[in-house]
Amino acid sequence: MDNLYQALAPFYDALNRDVDYKTWADYAEACFTKYFPGKVDAVLDLACGTGRMTLELAGRGYDMIGVDASPEMLSVARERTEEAGLSDRVLYLCQDMCEFELYGTVEAVVCCLDAVNHVTDRAALSRCFHWVHNYLVPGGIFLFDVNTPYKFENVYGDRAYLLEEEGVVCAWQNDYHPRSHTCDFLISLFCEEGDGRYTRQDVCQRERMYSLRSLRRLLSENGLELLSVSGNFNFDEPRADCERYYIAARAVKE
Repeated sequence: MDNLYQALAPFYDALNRDVDYKTWADYAEACFTKYFPGKVDAVLDLACGTGRMTLELAGRGYDMIGVDASPEMLSVARERTEEAGLSDRVLYLCQDMCEFELYGTVEAVVCCLDAVNHVTDRAALSRCFHWVHNYLVPGGIFLFDVNTPYKFENVYGDRAYLLEEEGVVCAWQNDYHPRSHTCDFLISLFCEEGDGRYTRQDVCQRERMYSLRSLRRLLSENGLELLSVSGNFNFDEPRADCERYYIAARAVKE
């Protein structure tokens, strides 16, 4: 996965141009108001990537910390942050989302774009939730999303996809394993060089499907109370064909 994001970093936003970070941030703020009794000042964006969500929230006045394991993705995030004039509001840390360390607590943690599904080891995800709980203030809010069983079985499946943007072509073949509830993405990335030639890089990425029951258990084991599961940003109940769960949890501390 490190090799994938090293190659993908300059093109990541173009390939994810349909992601509506503004609406996502609106949902996050609605959750802050709905579930947190005080004022949210400091927010951790876990697995922040190129910092799109980090900057959206920083622009709304939050003190942001962005954590990501990819130096290349963080390089893009830092450059974008400087261009936006928000460097005084954002601290970026190059750390694994399952073994991160902060300098203090935050009122909220957000983790977007199914980053949780990329943690394929249950023990590792438990450690991630442990550290989220550790750095949240009492009653602090944890917001994340996951791809649903329906998406793994009916959208991912064993299908092939192709994305093309200026300077990059991304092709991948899905290989879903029902027994392990994992899906391998066999990805070929073609990147245009300065002389017009394309270089190719082949990598394999894996996601794991987590049931709501399993997520509830993992959250509870790490002191996090599940508050809501929504099928969209309007807090609607998930439908049978819902492709993404939006989950809100609260840190329970004495």
